[in-house]
Amino acid sequence: MKDIFRVAADRISHWVGTPLAFALAVIGIAIWALCGPLWGFSDTWQLVINTTTTIITFLMVFLIQNTQNRDARALHLKLDELIRATEGARNEMIDLEEMSEEQLENIHREFCDHHQRTSDMIEHIEGLRRKRRRKK
Repeated sequence: MKDIFRVAADRISHWVGTPLAFALAVIGIAIWALCGPLWGFSDTWQLVINTTTTIITFLMVFLIQNTQNRDARALHLKLDELIRATEGARNEMIDLEEMSEEQLENIHREFCDHHQRTSDMIEHIEGLRRKRRRKK
């Protein structure tokens, strides 16, 4: 069952992202709009589009979420493999998405601190270069 859903979700989400699917949606809206005068712009006429779009949107949320979850998982696994295979990389960075918010915040602060130290060092080096240029 999972495999059937995965294949269907993948195919539908890819198809829905095509220009043809968009064109069909626009044509459907145009047909609905043109039918307005025939039905006197009645409540039933409005209910048709509201119900149809609500059902389609509701179902698409699940399909798109499934596809995004798989894509994100595959991307994380690829990044984990690169981290694992790269000499000098910190293996504790593997599976960051499984860490708590506090752990992620600590790592984020560590990178911010590193960025600040690097920026300070670059500013210092540029200041030394400016001084040398002025002396010449």
